[in-house]
Amino acid sequence: MYEYIKGMIEQIGPEYIVLENNGIGYQILTPNPFVFSKNQDVETVVYTYQHVREDLIALYGFATFEEKVMFKKLLNVSGIGPKGALAILAYGEPAQVIRAIENEDEKFLVKFPGVGKKTARQMILDLKGKLNDVVALPEVASTVQKEFLIPDEPEDELKEALLALASLGYSERELRKVEPKLQGKDLTTDQYIKQALQLLMS
Repeated sequence: MYEYIKGMIEQIGPEYIVLENNGIGYQILTPNPFVFSKNQDVETVVYTYQHVREDLIALYGFATFEEKVMFKKLLNVSGIGPKGALAILAYGEPAQVIRAIENEDEKFLVKFPGVGKKTARQMILDLKGKLNDVVALPEVASTVQKEFLIPDEPEDELKEALLALASLGYSERELRKVEPKLQGKDLTTDQYIKQALQLLMS
């Protein structure tokens, strides 16, 4: 229904952003909300997908058109819902996920929350050879700025990152395992999320 929405980021949380457009605040669930910038002087383009179920209407958003296309492809796989697709995209490397599917690398795919051997096999069966249009997409110009909202306390970025990862389905046990390896670093929330995902997927 909505191809994209352009507006100002009014709020950034662990699971979603609020994008204000013409007096309406859209709550948009995203793989990693902290890639967006809460900057009142910058208009942001968010590529959106509206998901409708009997009991839910939700708006999902992505920083790039490539991510949006990959999200829709993942939703077509039996066993993967919107939350699972977000967790896969939060890894931030669609090309690596595509390589794993093309190479039938089940060991890599089962590291995502909610993806067991059966779902990993289904991903390979449904998507292998069908993702060329995702990696071949032209770079779509985006006004997303790589500036980040910096909380008052240095530790807040790490806490926000862990909350975001928990909302994607990573267990408390998994997060406790990687947290010590991230402490003491001076990173943005987005950087913490990316480093934590590298550790979780290794």
